[in-house]
Amino acid sequence: MTTPRTLAGWLAYLETLHPKPIAMGLERVAAVAARMSIAIDCPVITVGGTNGKGSTCALLESIYRRAGYRTGLYTSPHLARFNERMRIDGVELEDAALVAAFDVVEAARTAVATPTPLTYFEFTTLAALHRFTRERLDVLILEVGLGGRLDAVNLVDADVAVVTAIDVDHVDYLGPTREHIGAEKAGIFRSGKRAICGDPDPPRSLLEHAQAIGAPLWRIGVDYRYAEQRTQWRYEGPVGKRHGLPHPALRGRYQLGNAATALAATDALAQRLPVAAAAIREGLVHVDLAGRFQVLPGRPTIVLDVAHNPHAARALADTLATMGYHPRTFAVFGMLADKDIEAVARALAPRVDAWYVAPLPGPRGASVARVEASLLAAGVGKEAIRRFDDVAHAFDAARADASDADRIAAFGSFLTVAAALAAARATR
Repeated sequence: MTTPRTLAGWLAYLETLHPKPIAMGLERVAAVAARMSIAIDCPVITVGGTNGKGSTCALLESIYRRAGYRTGLYTSPHLARFNERMRIDGVELEDAALVAAFDVVEAARTAVATPTPLTYFEFTTLAALHRFTRERLDVLILEVGLGGRLDAVNLVDADVAVVTAIDVDHVDYLGPTREHIGAEKAGIFRSGKRAICGDPDPPRSLLEHAQAIGAPLWRIGVDYRYAEQRTQWRYEGPVGKRHGLPHPALRGRYQLGNAATALAATDALAQRLPVAAAAIREGLVHVDLAGRFQVLPGRPTIVLDVAHNPHAARALADTLATMGYHPRTFAVFGMLADKDIEAVARALAPRVDAWYVAPLPGPRGASVARVEASLLAAGVGKEAIRRFDDVAHAFDAARADASDADRIAAFGSFLTVAAALAAARATR
């Protein structure tokens, strides 16, 4: 068939290449990569974890860019545009560059008698790696999509492998406990290469895997640490101490742990990529990441957060509690059906006065009935729940009901935040 000529056409086509949206394993994607001659010749930092990996990647990119290095960044999923997933020196790839990269992947995929089936994520990861191979990068930052051991990003051997906070999520693919999940995430570690763990209570499986393969491990609270100092904070790591650091521009006290973990990663590469104190301060101040406790300008206060598991929900609840007084909080809420909706609702229930619930699109989206049942099971009163056909209508209704002094929090999924953000931009 004739390959698509537009980015939208390509993205629609990619949905048809594999019968499953998620198919764990590296055999297929590695076979295609071998035919593409992908070779990354700069230091690579791979970041995995249940929560905090996107923030850690954004912090690393911001710090290294302020230090004068040319960065490559691959993240997922996106909020508004697919182009958000691939950045070079802080700039999203344009449609034409993405289409050209997709052409290369498709040629390699179909170069054998039976074309290799690839998932959407596998195909786009190969496209990103192809593009990064052809850029003169000083450092490449890769965010794991799901798990670690069998994720397509794990095709690349990391010079520094980071695992952030670990919680129970994606149990159908990673296993039912933190021990199972820790083992999967530790799969990005490499023998003789620095491994970093930003979880203060890491699963034993992660520690044992690092030891078994000979990956020297730095742990938060053991090998590096941080401490708040009123309006500033300090970092202490294996390479040295940094005092009087500004709080990162990403909101939430938990972001200090992510920032400390990012600094540990820069320490691990300090001999190859030295970073001055001024670059660290500038990087912290100017980091930007949509959908992580993002507060939109104007009234009522609108908070967007992609929290979609119990660990992230508890962090969101804690951060909401630190904001100024708001008479009422309206939740715009939608989640995927394979998530622990009840636990997320239970964590946020003390901070929410009214729930505006909506289904999410696609086969994984939870129905309104499923979300409502989970809210009721979490102890939310039926009178506090309103049902809508989609997130946009739920958001519009919440804003119509909220006074200027109230607060709207949209959370539960990247899809929820993306739809709420689009609705907010359409009317501001």
